[in-house]
Amino acid sequence: MVGWFASSKAGHDKDAIYIIVKEEAEYVYLADGKIRTLEKPKKKNKKHIQIIKKESDDILREKLLNGQQVYNEEIRKAIGGFICQRQM
Repeated sequence: MVGWFASSKAGHDKDAIYIIVKEEAEYVYLADGKIRTLEKPKKKNKKHIQIIKKESDDILREKLLNGQQVYNEEIRKAIGGFICQRQM
């Protein structure tokens, strides 16, 4: 699931769009590059997220999977592009 777009279904951040940056047994860690950066991702139960699209930007997804350096700007850009594409 790492590198996929997800939205929050519950909590104060309901309907916010994130990218999954890490996955554990029943939790995922989400980042949006603004409030929830890569340094402080949001820990969320898998039951409380909705997968929107299977993959984000291919290069970004590969970096996350391979443990390479990813910048918050790249995440913001990917989410912004997704939102813009979704509104059309």
